Amino acid sequence: MPQQGRIVGIDVSKLKAEACIRSLQQRRCEPSTPQGEAALIAWLRANAVTLAVMEASGGYERGWAEALRKAGIAVRVVDPKRVRYFAKSAGRLAKNDPIDAEMIAWFGETFTAEAEPAHDPECAALDQLVTARRRLIGLATQVAQLAEHRQPRVVAQAQQAIGKIVKTQFAKLEGPHFTAGAIAWLPELGRISSKAAAALVGVAPYDDDSGERQGERRINGGRREIRDLLYMATLAAASRHNPVVKAYYQRLRAKGKKAKVALVACMRKLIVILNTMLARGQNWNPPAAAGVLA
Repeated sequence: MPQQGRIVGIDVSKLKAEACIRSLQQRRCEPSTPQGEAALIAWLRANAVTLAVMEASGGYERGWAEALRKAGIAVRVVDPKRVRYFAKSAGRLAKNDPIDAEMIAWFGETFTAEAEPAHDPECAALDQLVTARRRLIGLATQVAQLAEHRQPRVVAQAQQAIGKIVKTQFAKLEGPHFTAGAIAWLPELGRISSKAAAALVGVAPYDDDSGERQGERRINGGRREIRDLLYMATLAAASRHNPVVKAYYQRLRAKGKKAKVALVACMRKLIVILNTMLARGQNWNPPAAAGVLA
């Protein structure tokens, strides 16, 4: 990440991008068109901007990010929840207030020293594929739920036709789901600590203590998409496919741990194993993995 030059916060929507160079108190708004991209890039270059920070906004940020990177301006796409929590902690945001470009710029300036994985076009393409698959799953679920209720014949036929199309397209995106999701949604894996990896996924336990009261430890936050995939992968591993994870799950259950608690512990340990394997450039090794799970 560049250490010199100015930072711009960009609030991207479907039709436009609003930019703010907070250090100069300058703003600019351009439409999401090739002409708008060119005009904004020229303005950023004129003001010596080297880093653009924007929120992930349902894919609308991708075109702007690509244009900025091609122009030699580094781009950092951040989780909107982090920016919102930052704004709330600074006392600058009410419950339903929108995040603006100035707040995004302030967030970027505050956390500019954070390590950011290098942009990987193949990883970005994989992100789009697994995201599309996830949305097709949601659409298929909605169609199936509608089919549970009696509908007029023409409606039922339409639902069946839609369901068939969704199923066909879904099959084209099938593959090693967790592996693809980990590459797309957890690119930091192998370059961060095990605690950080568990926290990013959202399987790190946090205390709930107050004074002399000791509450139950709970998981919180993290990236829901990869956590959902990890849950399904761990469920299969703990019940059938992976003898190491299965043995660890059974030990926890034998100690009286609830099924869900034991499964979350297996999720956390599995992501630790993967993080360690990638950091060391190792392949799956059952004896070594068993040591990590001990």
